[in-house]
Amino acid sequence: MPVHPEILWAQRSSESDETKNVLYLTVNLPDIIPDTLQYNLTPTSISFKAKAGNASKGIEEREYEFAFDLFEEVVPEESSQKLTSRSFNLLIRKKEKKAEYWPRLTKEKIRTQFIKTDFSKWVDEDEQEGEKASLDDDFDMGGMGGMGGMPGMGGMPGMGGMPGMGGMGGMDLDAMLKSMGGGAGGEDDAGPSGASADSDSDDEGPPPLEEAEPKA
Repeated sequence: MPVHPEILWAQRSSESDETKNVLYLTVNLPDIIPDTLQYNLTPTSISFKAKAGNASKGIEEREYEFAFDLFEEVVPEESSQKLTSRSFNLLIRKKEKKAEYWPRLTKEKIRTQFIKTDFSKWVDEDEQEGEKASLDDDFDMGGMGGMGGMPGMGGMPGMGGMPGMGGMGGMDLDAMLKSMGGGAGGEDDAGPSGASADSDSDDEGPPPLEEAEPKA
């Protein structure tokens, strides 16, 4: 019997720019067998069916599927998809351009345990102009944004599955070790640490004032 794969989703909204009025969906399912994949996106619904598994890895082949109506209409011909060894990624264009987010992914207000928020891509409506809001620019480049970009690496993509950030983390670690080893981190490192020291000294200001009050 087919089972539901985990779906991670996030969104952006815009009343003027259709490229920033999108849904990000990740079918979090490793080892999808490409020739079994059946995916259909209509203006009002989405469906997926596929087999996944890898005998060489000892992963049993199983059938997965889901189908549901979307909260509002989308534009299939302006949407894109990408299959990797870890997941099936979708960038879906919303039809109506408006500033408000969809309150949910599905048309019906029902609790679906297999649909979860993708915290690695989610931002609040009032924070959409930040760096995280430009994920759609990187989707076709295979990165899914600059946030580590390999969705589908486990149930918490925002915490795991970040090989890109892992490499950068190594560089940051080296810089950190240098800066901790005797101020060799450079001017950029010295600046923030200096500012921190100033803020610490400011925080230590109240005790002398408290001592001064009894004298008054």
